[in-house]
Amino acid sequence: MDVRAMERRVWETIQTQHMADSGDGVLAAVSGGADSVCLLFLLAEWKEKLGIRLAAFHLNHGLRGDEAYQDEESVRALCERLAIPLKVERKDVAAYAKEKGMSVEEAGRSLRYACLERAAGELSLNRIATAHHKDDQAETVLMNLFRGGGLAGLAGIPSVRGNIIRPLLEVSRQEIEAYLSARGIGWRTDSTNRETVYLRNRLRNVLLPWVTKKINDQAVSHIVRFAGLAGQADVYFKSEAKKLLGDQCVVSVRLFDAQPEIIRSYVVRELFDRAACGKKDITERHIRSVMRLTGPGGGASVDLPGGFVAVRDYETLTVRRQAEEVPCTLQPFAPSRTRIFAWEKGTEIPKKQYTKWFDYDKIKDTLVFRTRKTGDYFLIGEKKKTIRRYCMDEKIPRGERDRLLLLAEGSHILWIVGYRISDYYKLSEETQTVIEIKADKGEKRHGGQDSCATDGGGSRQKDQ
Repeated sequence: MDVRAMERRVWETIQTQHMADSGDGVLAAVSGGADSVCLLFLLAEWKEKLGIRLAAFHLNHGLRGDEAYQDEESVRALCERLAIPLKVERKDVAAYAKEKGMSVEEAGRSLRYACLERAAGELSLNRIATAHHKDDQAETVLMNLFRGGGLAGLAGIPSVRGNIIRPLLEVSRQEIEAYLSARGIGWRTDSTNRETVYLRNRLRNVLLPWVTKKINDQAVSHIVRFAGLAGQADVYFKSEAKKLLGDQCVVSVRLFDAQPEIIRSYVVRELFDRAACGKKDITERHIRSVMRLTGPGGGASVDLPGGFVAVRDYETLTVRRQAEEVPCTLQPFAPSRTRIFAWEKGTEIPKKQYTKWFDYDKIKDTLVFRTRKTGDYFLIGEKKKTIRRYCMDEKIPRGERDRLLLLAEGSHILWIVGYRISDYYKLSEETQTVIEIKADKGEKRHGGQDSCATDGGGSRQKDQ
């Protein structure tokens, strides 16, 4: 084993990826296994050369009884030998997994990173070093591939993610163990690594050895090289999506539809990010469902995890929080906003967008201002038209339709404020009495917040 050659590769990874600068504090995650022991030894030897402060952290998962406590004692002895400060935490991972409805693997990972972050903060260290290596990378890429991940998943484990660094990512498990053996350094072996109940162990102990023996002895290296290419492609497509969106949280459907499918998928992902959707809950299925959005005139929506919705209307595609339902509260008309008077034939009808005259004698029930409901309609000539169809025909953006202010008598809509009135209530030769109704301009978009009602039945007063 060429000890110096492996050390050079790890050193180059630290330098080229800017993993540690002079003055940094590094917390090394140490389980007691070969990879983490190797990491701690290398960082301990280089801490003066790198100009870093170094400490170690060990999490006792409580999963393997006495074996777990032997691992803990082994790490304590190692840190004492190297004069490295050590922080230990003990957690019941199995109980945590049951409480959160997670697999034991997922629970262990979640707790480990949470504890590492907390310990780094308490010790005033700004970097966390984990011992992931080349074989971990290959296993992760295959797991993500089999689970249906995109390019980001196929890029595998990043060498640097935020404050987390992975100096061993360019060397294999075999090289690490050979390095430790050559230097006479011992390590602990986790007995659960041999169990095939976990997916990662099945890949590690069954699939990859078979592929390496039967197909190509460089299979792991090829998978890792592919992960690097996938990572580069992922970065490129992300940058293209950001360019397309600029500083907006919405995209023109014309521009969106003109892009290749892969760019469209990245635009949708970027919209998710900008809307702050929870990435953990967003899957490829959600991305595909947004990309398939269509409908009459292009209008459609799809619900997303975390109370978000993707909306495609006639002009734009956006991802946003679902709007709260606007309550349809009713309040009496203010006297200054309605007027009832006798109709004099030939009087000019005002052509104002927010002031309308209606045939008062045709109104038989209470009038209310409200937002739309299923079954709402009005008349064009003698033909019934639903408010839903009217909104689609007029290309009113889907996100605005539930905020339209409507003047209604039951399900019959007299007036879509800011747009048009029902022909049934228009003044005619038979009209005897007129009701004039005024609406504030702001109500067109905020109907439910200042809704009104008036008595259109038998107790009507003619000179309000």
